[in-house]
Amino acid sequence: MMPDILGMILWPFRWAIEALLVGFHTVLTAIGLDPSDGWTWVLAITGLVLVVRAALIPLFVRQIKSQRKMLEVAPELKRIQDKYKGKRDQFSREAMTRETMALYGKHGTSPFSSCLPLVFQMPVFFGLFTTLSNAAKGSSGIGFMNIDLAKNFGAATIFGDAPLHSAMSTADGNMSVIWTAGIMVVLMTVSQFVTQKQIMSKNISKAMKESPTYKQQQVLLYILPLVFLFSGFAFPLGVMMYWLVSNFWTMGQQFVVIRNMPTPGSEAYQAWEQRQEKKNLRKGIAPQTEVVEEHKAPQRQQPLGKNRAKRGKGKK
Repeated sequence: MMPDILGMILWPFRWAIEALLVGFHTVLTAIGLDPSDGWTWVLAITGLVLVVRAALIPLFVRQIKSQRKMLEVAPELKRIQDKYKGKRDQFSREAMTRETMALYGKHGTSPFSSCLPLVFQMPVFFGLFTTLSNAAKGSSGIGFMNIDLAKNFGAATIFGDAPLHSAMSTADGNMSVIWTAGIMVVLMTVSQFVTQKQIMSKNISKAMKESPTYKQQQVLLYILPLVFLFSGFAFPLGVMMYWLVSNFWTMGQQFVVIRNMPTPGSEAYQAWEQRQEKKNLRKGIAPQTEVVEEHKAPQRQQPLGKNRAKRGKGKK
């Protein structure tokens, strides 16, 4: 029953994937590339990544806004953590969970919001995996991937004799597949590490660095390479190519965001302010200075005598 449900979920994604792959493959063939060459299909996969990641830009913007709100709630979240620190009974844990969720609901954010772009990419990822696996078996797709294109895609190789449908687990001693997968794992790990490291070192405020979320991100920084090791062993080269290009997109996207939309209070924000000041100076705009109003002491009220007080009441 589960495979049918999964197939129903992936069906629209597979249809869209086939349309994009075949579309890019047709354009690349029309400009003179070999339709049977594996690199033509790699470029088609790259085109697929660009379309998917461009479509996810609104989610990425929402992710940034959610991260900003997480920075705002970090001090309050730390107070809740300190309040229940050392308390391991069930009542305290439930109370801590309720207060934490209430805090997230009040500010309209959640730690899971930062995972939205990755979550929405997973159906595309598995849809490509299914499309490539079926193509390797010589089976036609569900839409634009006819039997001829499927056989072409399934037989495409890179670096001489490394089929796009092969993985380390199915290499059967093919050193081209093993070396290609190994190099891709290294590149995926380095790109992911650089992306996370530039966020954690430059784009996080001091308040955020003291929060539990920051500690979780530090743990993920060293756990993700293990995920890539597994993917390098289990997933086909074509699917890994999608993931690798997507990682490069993320790395470049984060660089642009950190440079132009830095987190207030972070090292990147200070650098952005310095660049803005230099830019204003080049334009002849003087730096703005805060005008501090002089605090005037309140005028001392003279005490009223009894006769003056009575006259004042009489006038009313």
